[in-house]
Amino acid sequence: MKFTSIAPMEIDLKKVDITDPFWSEYQHLIKDIAIPYQWGALNDAIPDIEASHSIENFKIAAAKLENIARQDNNPLEKEAEFYDMVFQDSDLAKWLEAVAYSLCKYPDAALEQTADETIELIIKAQHKDGYINTYFTVKEPDNRWTNLAECHELYCAGHLIEAAVAYFNTTGKRRFLDAMCRFVDYIDTVFGLETNKLQGYPGHPEIELALMRLYEVTGNERYQSLARYFVEQRGANYDSDQHYYAVESRKRLGVYHYDHYGPAWMSKDRAYSQAHLPISDQKVAVGHAVRFVYLYTGVAHLARLSADKDKIETCKRLWNNMTCRQMYITGAIGAQGRGESFTSDYDLPNDTAYTETCASIGLIMFANRMMQLEPDRIYTDVMERALYNTVLAGMALDGKHFFYVNPLEVSPKHIPHNHIYDHVKPVRQRWFSCACCPPNIARIISSLGQYIYTQKDKVIYTNLYIASQTKLTLNNEEVTLTMACNYPWEEQISLKVACQNAVEYTIALRLPLWCKNPSIAVNGQKISLDKISLKGYAHITREWKNDDHIELTLKMEVLRVKSHPKLRQNIGKIAISRGPLVYCLEQADNGEDLHQLSLARTATFALIKGVGALTGKTLLQTTLLKEDANDDEDNNEDNDALYILDSKTASKTPQPAVFVPYFAWGNRGIGEMRVWVDDSY
Repeated sequence: MKFTSIAPMEIDLKKVDITDPFWSEYQHLIKDIAIPYQWGALNDAIPDIEASHSIENFKIAAAKLENIARQDNNPLEKEAEFYDMVFQDSDLAKWLEAVAYSLCKYPDAALEQTADETIELIIKAQHKDGYINTYFTVKEPDNRWTNLAECHELYCAGHLIEAAVAYFNTTGKRRFLDAMCRFVDYIDTVFGLETNKLQGYPGHPEIELALMRLYEVTGNERYQSLARYFVEQRGANYDSDQHYYAVESRKRLGVYHYDHYGPAWMSKDRAYSQAHLPISDQKVAVGHAVRFVYLYTGVAHLARLSADKDKIETCKRLWNNMTCRQMYITGAIGAQGRGESFTSDYDLPNDTAYTETCASIGLIMFANRMMQLEPDRIYTDVMERALYNTVLAGMALDGKHFFYVNPLEVSPKHIPHNHIYDHVKPVRQRWFSCACCPPNIARIISSLGQYIYTQKDKVIYTNLYIASQTKLTLNNEEVTLTMACNYPWEEQISLKVACQNAVEYTIALRLPLWCKNPSIAVNGQKISLDKISLKGYAHITREWKNDDHIELTLKMEVLRVKSHPKLRQNIGKIAISRGPLVYCLEQADNGEDLHQLSLARTATFALIKGVGALTGKTLLQTTLLKEDANDDEDNNEDNDALYILDSKTASKTPQPAVFVPYFAWGNRGIGEMRVWVDDSY
C-alpha cells in the first residue's frame, strides 16, 4: 500500500532535540526508569503490585487463534483465561506509543527489538478479517460489537492505531501500521449509515482522534470519513427509545458488563459517554472527563481539516465552558469520583477532587488541536498549566509511583474513615489494576517536542518555553531555532536563528497571562508589544538572518490568586503561583493542621532551593499565621470543647512556612497537603 500523507500541524519529532535541564531529566526518567518499569508491570514481573496480565492476554489470544487455524484443541489453552479490565489492551498500546517517541530521540536497539517482538505478538492475535481485541477473542468470541456502550472495543482499537502511527513515524517500519489499516478497513465494513451496518459508536471516545492521525499519515479518505461518521452519529435519537445504546441493550436482553451504579448504568447515563446529545447541541462540559477531551480532540482535528464551521464553534463553546467554569487552578478537570466526571459550573471541591491524570493529558491534546485550529493563548496557557502541574504530579520523582487522582487538599488521617475519600490516595501507588495513567504519562512526556511549536503558514508559534533545537522548513529554506532557558525556574528565554539564506516569516511568542510585564528584544533592540500582540502572542515579522536572536523576559512574580466568587469552595482563600507553577503547603515543612494556617496581606516571599527529594526545585519561603486552638489557657472547661462561644477574636501566631511546587508534593512520605490557604485580612 502506497501512502500519501497529509502534512500534520505538529513539528516532526525527529527535528526537535530537547536540551532543557528540567524536561531532559523527565525524558530520561521515562526512558531509563518508567518504560522498563512499566514493561515489567505489563508482564506481571514486578512483585507485590496489582497484576496487569496485558502481555499474557495477547499470548492467550494468539495461541487461541493459532489453535483454531490448526484445528487443534490444546488442553492447556482451555485453562488460560483473560484477566482484568475489558480495556486492558490499551495499556500495552500506550506503552508502545511511549516507546516509539522515546526511540525517536534516544535510539536503543534492545528496546526496539522488544517493541518489534511485541508488535509481532499483537499481529498474531489479529483475526484474518483484521479484528484485534483480546477480551472478545478469549472470553466472548461470539459477542463482538454487541456492547459498544461499555466494552471499549473501539477505544482499544484507537490506542493501537495511535501506537502504530507513532512507531511508523519513528522507525519507518510499516508492519504495525499495515496491520492497523487492515483493522480499520474491517471496522469500516461494520459501522456506518448503510442498512447492512451497525449505526453505533464507542462508549469511550478515542478512535475518532486516532483515525484522524491515521488519515494524516496515510492520506486515505476513508479513515477521515469513518472518523466523521463516529463524531456525527454520536447522540442520534437521543430523545427516543431508538438511541443506539438502548437498542443494543435490548438486543442483549439486559445483559451488562459493569454494575458500579446499578444495572446497565452506562447505557442509561448517556452524558457519561458523551452520547446524550449530538455534539452540535451540547452547551456545557458534562460526563466522564477523559471521554470528553478525547472526543473533542478528534472533533477539533476533523473540524480543522474539513473547515467545518459548526464543529469549530462547538469546540470553542465547550472549551470555554470547561476551562472558564469547570477547571481547577492546576489544569485538572473532572471534579467528582462518580463517573470520573464533570459536575456543574463553579463546583470544584478540593479534598474530594477526582481530577484523573489522564483527563489532564487529554486536555493537553485538546488544547494542541485547538491551537492548530485557531492560534490563541487561551489554549496554550491551559496546555502549560495542565502539563506543569497535574500531569507531572501524576508521577513520582522516581518514575515508579503514580497518582490516578489528583486532589488539591489531602488530610491522610481522615481518608480511611470517610467514604467520600475512597478514591483519594495520600501517596502515589506502584501500579493500578486500571493502569491507564502510567503509560499515558510516559507517552505525553516522550512526545513533548511536538508541543513546543505550532507552524501555521509562515508563522511559527512558540507555545512552550523548553530549551531545544528545532529544524523547520520555510520557503524551501531550512531554519534552525535554538531556544535556551531554565524554565520554569528562571524568567530569561533566548531564541537564536540559524539559516543559510535570509527568510521572511513570523515568530510568534506566547505571552502568558500570568506575566504582567513581558519584554522582548530582537538583536539587542527592545521592541514595543502594543502593536504586535495578537491573541496573546507577540508576532515579530521580519527577514530573519543567520545569528538573529530574540531575548524574552517573562517576569516571574509570586502571585496571589483568587477564585471567581461563585466558586464557593474557595471563598476567602488564596492560591500561590509563580510562573506556570501552582504551589502548595505540605505537612513535611509546615506541620499538621494546615487548615489552621492563613496568609497575611503583608506577607512577603523569598525564593529558596529545595533539598533532598526536592533538590533542583525552587521553593517559596514566607510567614503564615496559625490560629491558636484556644488562647484562653485558664478556661479549662473550653480546652477540649468541640464548640465554644465566639467571645473574642482568636489569636494567631506567626510561623515560618514553605510552599512547594504542586507537582512535587507527596515525594517525602505521607502527610497533609493543600493548595488553597485562608486569606488573612
